[in-house]
Amino acid sequence: MARWCYRHRLVVLLLWVGALFGLGASASTAGSDYANVFSLPDTDSKSAYDLMEKAFPARAGDTDTVVWKVDEGSVRDADVRSRIQPALEKIAKMKGVGDVSGPYSGPQGAAQISRDGRIAYAQITFTQRANEIPKELVEDVVDTARDARRDGLQVELGGQAIQRVQEPPQGLAEMVGLAAAAIVLFLAFGSLFAMLLPIAVAVFGVGMGMFGTQLLSHTTDIPDLAPLLSSLIGLGVGIDYALFIVTRHRRGILKGMDPEQSAVTALNTSGRAVLFAGGTVCIALAGMLVTNLRFLDGVVIGTSLTVVLSVLAAVTLLPALLGFLGPRVLSRRQRRRLAAEGPEQERASGLAARWSGTVQKRPRTIAALALVVMAVLALPVLSLRLGATDQGNDDASTTTRKAYDLLAEGFGPGFNGPLQVVSEGGDATALVKGIQATEGVARAVPLPPAQGVTVIQVIPTTSPQSKETDDLIDTLRGEVIPRAGAEAHVGGVTAVSKDFASVTGDRLPYFIATIIGLGFLLLLVAFRSLVVPLTAAVMNLIAAAASFGVLVAVFQWGWGLDLLGLGKEGPINAFLPVIMLSLLFGLSMDYQVFLVSRMHEEWVHTRDNARAVRVGLAETSRVINSAALIMVCVFLAFVLSGDSGAAMAGVGLAAAVALDAFLLRTALVPAAMHLLGASNWWLPAWLEKRLPHLAVEPAEEAAPVADGPSSVVHGFVRDATGAPVDGASVTLLTTGGRRLDRVRSLADGSYIVSVPAPGTYLLAATASSYGARARHVTVGEGPLVYDVELVEGEVDAVN
Repeated sequence: MARWCYRHRLVVLLLWVGALFGLGASASTAGSDYANVFSLPDTDSKSAYDLMEKAFPARAGDTDTVVWKVDEGSVRDADVRSRIQPALEKIAKMKGVGDVSGPYSGPQGAAQISRDGRIAYAQITFTQRANEIPKELVEDVVDTARDARRDGLQVELGGQAIQRVQEPPQGLAEMVGLAAAAIVLFLAFGSLFAMLLPIAVAVFGVGMGMFGTQLLSHTTDIPDLAPLLSSLIGLGVGIDYALFIVTRHRRGILKGMDPEQSAVTALNTSGRAVLFAGGTVCIALAGMLVTNLRFLDGVVIGTSLTVVLSVLAAVTLLPALLGFLGPRVLSRRQRRRLAAEGPEQERASGLAARWSGTVQKRPRTIAALALVVMAVLALPVLSLRLGATDQGNDDASTTTRKAYDLLAEGFGPGFNGPLQVVSEGGDATALVKGIQATEGVARAVPLPPAQGVTVIQVIPTTSPQSKETDDLIDTLRGEVIPRAGAEAHVGGVTAVSKDFASVTGDRLPYFIATIIGLGFLLLLVAFRSLVVPLTAAVMNLIAAAASFGVLVAVFQWGWGLDLLGLGKEGPINAFLPVIMLSLLFGLSMDYQVFLVSRMHEEWVHTRDNARAVRVGLAETSRVINSAALIMVCVFLAFVLSGDSGAAMAGVGLAAAVALDAFLLRTALVPAAMHLLGASNWWLPAWLEKRLPHLAVEPAEEAAPVADGPSSVVHGFVRDATGAPVDGASVTLLTTGGRRLDRVRSLADGSYIVSVPAPGTYLLAATASSYGARARHVTVGEGPLVYDVELVEGEVDAVN
């Protein structure tokens, strides 16, 4: 497939461009129909909503608020009333508005004016829920209310429908993320063309994913957070997957391979790993379905679609683009050096090799330091409180935040989160008295009953996000309503948010067990080891705890919120742990597979655990850290999205990826594997026989067909002084890693291994007190004499 895409590159590029513009045109014509469905079946708040919808169909829709404040005088003044009242009457006549109740309509309206007379509000009840209200209607309401402003008269609007039209700057976060990723890629590659390849792949994958999600919003409930999360994840994985493939391709050209063959080899090795990694991320995302929360179903659809399209772009569009560039995927300096000096030998060196050697020498110290850092960062997670952000967490410049603050100033902090106690049948008088006498209730007002249903509006004394308000809901449900002998339910936005958080918290352990168990099984099959997947499971839990600790410190405790311009502190969104754990599991599996597969390959070749861990870390840490740095830049850019949920997800995921890549995969995991020794690769024989075989790397080539006589490679194994090395293990393997022959050197250092036929092989030699050597050897029709020199502590890395 890679070769076909490379050779038919113009056709592939035109197909992708046509698909992108076709989907874009369709999505633009159809528009979007995103829906935030937080209510859950079998919850008290859902029962309250169903009763409201039955008794007050015109009032069961979203209720939003117009708030105004005068600098001097009173809102009752004629000049104020003459500006506000016509605006409210105009809004009431709009199609889709069920009712407008203002402070100037009779004695009941007097309660809608603050005690000092400077702040008043009117409630606009739509006939539909917030996600179903046409955007044009909400914009008309906002424009009409704002037209009543004048000097000394401030008019603001709040509510879920109003918040929907406060769109953050479209594309700003994505553009900043792409720019930061481009800088990292240019520093890594030193080539403008090579830098553009991962960016192009990510743009095509994310663009088609977002257009596809927008079209799917017409057929199923997809929350408006889904496209933001899709672009956030799609940019990260799209750039990372292309980075892995382009790095492998550039390495092949530097070794002297033809560009076409290098691209085919890169796709047949790193491309397979990308398919495995993308599949793993999608499986992790699908794990969210275990929670049975309808709100998350749409998130799964949007993010999974974007990841699939990003993987598809990496394995089809990328080889076509490589075909257009040819050798220009290298920098000019690399091309000049290749022409002057010929192919270069791959060798782990520099900072990566030195760090790898340091981890091998001091595994206990490094493991202890990494654990201490992660434990300190995880401490705030003990204070984690799930809930829902509201307009009190919006940026201070938005009209919804200004309306929220005005209502809190004029009527108390609990006014922004009223509860609705909905009672069916019987006398509600006793219930109203019981609620009014309850601690934490500022006011309880019954509305006129309809069809045997009474709605009691309850204003708490505390803000919607406070723990005291949660406790009040529990008290009403568990004590006050049963004591009054009424059949009643507690509803309203605050109650819905609390129920959603409770259900999420209850199902979270099952979700964590599912994805950790799934990860264990995948790594067990991939690496034929019990210890490696067990280590990975523990590391994933450590990374999750530390990243949630950072999230609590920033968003719940408010550390650095002003610096980031992210509004006000509050509880952590209830759906965020599920989304973050899914993505963290998927992305950390990518890094774990990339790191451990190289270690496993070296272990199969040499059976030397110390060398396998050292070489694997030395060869992969640079690419893992580059990929992680790109993801961190992309995720942090979503702080600029203007959406508190996306900003929270961006900071949390950036912290998770940074800790996972920079601390766990390059420090704690290799240190632990050095301490565990050969037991890393232990698997009971009975389990080995029953496990299916899953090859992340390409299917291995067969041994060369004997078109000539079999032969041998022989020589001596010596140390740096020329002394013979007795008992050194010498292994002959195919270039794909399958062992053909293995011997030990004699007392004089001599060895001899059998070769089935002429061809290129890998000859690996290792001894316990020395480093190891691995070299490609080409055998002709006759025996090949090849001497091996082993040097103590040397890292000799061969791909």
